[in-house]
Amino acid sequence: MWSGPTANWTSRPCRPAFAHTLADARSGIGRRFLIIDLSDVTFVDGSALGPLLAAWEDCRARHGWARVVHGRSGVGRMLWASGVLRRFPRYATAQDAWHGIPSVPGPWRSGSR
Repeated sequence: MWSGPTANWTSRPCRPAFAHTLADARSGIGRRFLIIDLSDVTFVDGSALGPLLAAWEDCRARHGWARVVHGRSGVGRMLWASGVLRRFPRYATAQDAWHGIPSVPGPWRSGSR
């Protein structure tokens, strides 16, 4: 599971560190399941999509999954606006993500994006 102090996503050092940490988490033989805990993140922009989608694709290629824990609307809005909320539904906790129990969609979810 990846978790870290990333509340200030706009800082330049945070972006490469996030991508590098996700790549490290996926490396190794047999790693198919990845939980990315963004529950403390208050704001995120589209630069997170590349690393998230790479993690999702890599895990799927290994017949696994990548799931995102997020509780704040910033992450959910970014995923919804980018059209990838179906790949990354909201999980309230890492335990829910592990068991595949998504949360009720946030208020930003209007329509079937």
